[in-house]
Amino acid sequence: MLVLVAGCVVTTVWWVSSGVERRFTDGISLGVLTRLVDRDLVDEVLAVTGRREKRSRLLPARVVVYYVLALCLFFEDSYEEVMRKLVNGLRFLGTWRDEWRVPTAGAISQARARLGAEPLRVLFDRVAVPMAEPGTKGAWLRGWRVMAVDGVVLDVPDTPANTAVFDRRDDTPFPQVRAVGLAECGTHAIVAAAFETWRVQERELLHRILDRFEPGMLVLADRGFHSYGMWTAAAETGADLLWRVTDTLELPVLEWLPDGSYRSFLLPKHVKGELGRHGSHPLAERSRVPVRVVEYMVTDRGPGDTIRLITTIADPDHAAAAELAALYQQRWEFELTLDEIETHQMPATRLLRSKTPELVEQEIWALLLTHYAVRELMHEAADPLGPDDTTLDVDRLSFTRSLNATRRQVLNQAGFSPSAPDGGDAGDA
Repeated sequence: MLVLVAGCVVTTVWWVSSGVERRFTDGISLGVLTRLVDRDLVDEVLAVTGRREKRSRLLPARVVVYYVLALCLFFEDSYEEVMRKLVNGLRFLGTWRDEWRVPTAGAISQARARLGAEPLRVLFDRVAVPMAEPGTKGAWLRGWRVMAVDGVVLDVPDTPANTAVFDRRDDTPFPQVRAVGLAECGTHAIVAAAFETWRVQERELLHRILDRFEPGMLVLADRGFHSYGMWTAAAETGADLLWRVTDTLELPVLEWLPDGSYRSFLLPKHVKGELGRHGSHPLAERSRVPVRVVEYMVTDRGPGDTIRLITTIADPDHAAAAELAALYQQRWEFELTLDEIETHQMPATRLLRSKTPELVEQEIWALLLTHYAVRELMHEAADPLGPDDTTLDVDRLSFTRSLNATRRQVLNQAGFSPSAPDGGDAGDA
């Protein structure tokens, strides 16, 4: 059962013991988040990635998965304190057959290293899908699902291992990771990501997630992502595009359209260079990529800032220039999404805690997964409420309050296993 109280997501879980004693670690879960990342899914991913243990351990692989996710909910706490939060209340139930103790930080680090990054990556891929439904406010333009791409740079601890892989700029004290993601604007749900050392540019990282572009999507991007090759590769996925480009990009006017936009085309840089020098090029016609251009000015930025957009939507009857200009502002929803992660989930230092590249990857996948899980709860809370199918705009809900409610559920419900002793359902969440 899911309800909304003062902008917070609250869940109720029922669990009935049958008197069967179980291992203490069988009861460790993630409170309300376990409804999305349930133990059966975690066990399946562990089997697929070859991480299921062959002998009983103090920290079974499933517990380590939940623990890594909990690290991303309680960034300010030490390793041991996060584990204490996960097991809060378990000892008082009296149904566990072994006496379990909180592992040391060293034991936890070793368990994280055994798990590696792959299970968290696969788990994110399984869970993180677009969540907006037809009635979700702010998620659609006519029949298109509005998505956006953007990037962020994160600091990682200054260890020899991290520095060797991620490197650091001359003007920064920490090695850095660059990440690029694809997000649903209406729900702030990040559904794909790629990351690498900061030296790898955003366009290259975007290439790695183009397989998550789909027909029916309208993907927004800022001018840093545009190149002839990047645009053509993204358009070939079948998704429609609306990208900002620089004012210096040459876009000849082929035809003015009734809504004030115009038809033009893109050419590869080397072809344009040959045309400029010789006036012709054998590939000029074949390499033309048609685009529609929308230009407008934002007058609240001083004298006036010209915004220039190109789109694959050729017909203004399908989406007029004014609609596309207004829609492009939705790209800032991704900026807000990144702020939710950097400002509210992460500590004030905005520094990840993992000291090896493998664990940095593991932590980033867990960070994205916990953010998605909180956003999924907020989306469900904003679903139709009442007989008139009135739907709340999820932007009216507080991410901070929802995150804090999720943290409280980890504390309050850690004593409830995600499944009953007989293998049946533990209850509704």
